[in-house]
Amino acid sequence: MLETSARLLRLLSLLQTHREWAGADLADRLGVTPRTVRRDVDKLRELGYPVNASPGTGGGYRLGAGARMPPLLLDDEEAVAVAVGLRTAAGNGVDGIGESSVRALAKLEQVLPDRLRRRVNALNTFTVPLLRAPGASTDPGVLTELAGACRDKERLRFDYRDHSGSVSRRTVEPYRLVCTERRWYLVAWDLEREDWRTFRADRITPGPPHGPVFVPRAAPAEDLAAYVSRGISTAAYTTHAVVRLKTGIERAAERLSPFAGVLEAEGADSCLLRTGAVSLDVMVVHVMMLGFDFEVVEPPELIDAIRRARDRLSRAVD
Repeated sequence: MLETSARLLRLLSLLQTHREWAGADLADRLGVTPRTVRRDVDKLRELGYPVNASPGTGGGYRLGAGARMPPLLLDDEEAVAVAVGLRTAAGNGVDGIGESSVRALAKLEQVLPDRLRRRVNALNTFTVPLLRAPGASTDPGVLTELAGACRDKERLRFDYRDHSGSVSRRTVEPYRLVCTERRWYLVAWDLEREDWRTFRADRITPGPPHGPVFVPRAAPAEDLAAYVSRGISTAAYTTHAVVRLKTGIERAAERLSPFAGVLEAEGADSCLLRTGAVSLDVMVVHVMMLGFDFEVVEPPELIDAIRRARDRLSRAVD
């Protein structure tokens, strides 16, 4: 009986770490016959694990989604990663997830071996989180709905509130969700505008039913993270600029958030930043606050605005 239970746990672990297993491969890994594998799969099903089987020479076994959440098997590193992630989840801009994270963490820590519990406690005891100021957060239910539409390739309808508070009705073909340090964004093809658009998830109010199913278009960019960064830091503004930062791109990327602009490698000791602002005066403050020496590449009007700011500052300290 103990040997059978150990084999079932081993089988479950294999099913959770591979997309699909051939029956012969499972039998070889477990050191049993394919018939025994079939019996063990039936026992897992009786325990509530939805193991799907496909017939034929190319078929096999796959752990599917069921009506309820079955127990999961985690190795040591996965368990530590999940525990630490749950402790910090409340600070990641998703509204209402804090209480759920605490409940899940309590269940996980109850079964953690002492050696893993000490590792998790050490990480949390000697780590001080620097939390951001309260801001716009995203309903996790909305994120789940958006992700499901992306996965199922279903047209999505929602009300969208822009930065001025105006609300418009949108019908889109959702492509991907992109998460920055503070916000979530939906990248989608806007059917009415016939172009790609980036939507802040916290401004979306879904309006089901969704559908029909669509054939996905080619991605708007190979690097979606850079595409969204360009949209939220440059394209959304009327005033654009390119400045050369007197530092390498790796150091600049460590200091600047995606909201600062889009970085381009240039040399070992310099890089270009493409950015945007609501006006030239705001752009002056923006580039001054970057924390690096710089020179203006374009537009020339920004140089004049910097000179005017310099003169005002000089008069203020005279």
